[in-house]
Amino acid sequence: METLVNPKFWQGRRVFITGHTGFKGGWLALWLRHMGAELHGYSLPAPTEPSLFEAANVSSAIESTVGDIRDLDAMKQALLAVQPEVVIHMAAQPLVRLSYSDPVSTYASNVMGSVHLLEAIRACPSVRAVVMVTSDKCYENREWEWGYRENEPMGGYDPYSNSKGCSELVVSAFRSSYFNPNDFDRHGVAVASVRAGNVIGGGDWAGDRLVPDFIRAMAAGEELCIRSPNATRPWQHVLEPLSGYIALAEKLVEEGADYASGWNFGPVDQDAQPVSWLVDRLVRRWGDGASWRLDKEPQLHEANYLKLDISKARAHLGWAPRWSLDETLSHIVDWYRAYYRGENMHDLTIRQINAYMNTH
Repeated sequence: METLVNPKFWQGRRVFITGHTGFKGGWLALWLRHMGAELHGYSLPAPTEPSLFEAANVSSAIESTVGDIRDLDAMKQALLAVQPEVVIHMAAQPLVRLSYSDPVSTYASNVMGSVHLLEAIRACPSVRAVVMVTSDKCYENREWEWGYRENEPMGGYDPYSNSKGCSELVVSAFRSSYFNPNDFDRHGVAVASVRAGNVIGGGDWAGDRLVPDFIRAMAAGEELCIRSPNATRPWQHVLEPLSGYIALAEKLVEEGADYASGWNFGPVDQDAQPVSWLVDRLVRRWGDGASWRLDKEPQLHEANYLKLDISKARAHLGWAPRWSLDETLSHIVDWYRAYYRGENMHDLTIRQINAYMNTH
C-alpha cells in the first residue's frame, strides 16, 4: 500500500483541534506535530489520571487553550485568535454508560458542542477543511450482520449513541445551509464527518472501556470483571481511524467539495470480534497470571453487534486498515508495559506512530 498520509502537506500547516487532551486527540496531536504541523488545541483538562496527555507529554506538541465546547463565545474567541486552515473536532462526552447517568451534559457536549464549533467556523475566514468526529454508534442499530454504509439512517438507543446521531444531523444541516458543496467556489469550506469503531491503544485510561479496565485490573493484581463477553465490537488501533481523518483532511484542502460528506473508518471483518476473544488474547500476552471472570450483575443496554462498511474510504481515499488485531494488541501491551517500567512514553508513542506509517 502506498503511504496514505503525506507528511509534507502538514509542514507549517495551521490546525485547530478540539479535545486534544483526550486519548484519540492526544495521539492525533503527536502525529500531526511529528509531521511539522502548527497545532492549537481547545479542550477541558485531561479527563483521566493518569492520561496519555500527561504520560506522553502531549502538551509539548501543541499550544493549548483550556475551554469548554459548551461555551460558544470562548470557543469562537480561541478559533479566531488562531485563524487555522484545518479544524478537527474530537471533543465529546465519549462514554455510553456515563450518558445514562448524565444525559443532559452528554447532549450539551455532543450536540451543542458541534453546533458551537460550526457556528464559530462560520465567523472564521481562514478555515478551509473541517473534520467532525462522531462515532459508529450514530447509526440506527438494527443488530444485523453486515456493515452500515454512510447513507444509512441515523439513530441511537442510548443517550450517547443518539447524541452522535444528532451531531451528524447538525453537521449535515450546517453543510447544506452554510457550506454547501454545490456553492463551494463562493465559501471555500469543505466539511466532512467521520465515524469510527471501538478504538483501542496505549494511553487510554477511560472508565468503562475494555482495555483500560484490563490494564487497571492487571496493575492492581486483580481479576478482570467482564460485562458482555459475547458482544461483538469493531476493534481497531487508534492510529487506523486517525490515518483516515488525516488523509481526508488533506483531500478536503486539496480537492474540497468532492470529499465533503460522511466517512466510515472501521476494521476488516475478521477483526470484529467478541469481547471474550479480545480479553483471552490480552490475558495471554500480558502473562503474570492475568485472568478474567463474568460480571453477573444486570447490565444497561448496549448494542450487541455493530459493524461499519468501509468501501467508500477504500475506493475514494485509498484507505484500509494496516495492523491486524493481533498486531494491535501487541503494540498495546508493549505501550502499557513500557509505561509501568517508567520509560519515556513520548518517544515510545512516536516510535509506534512511525512503525504504523512504515507498515505496508
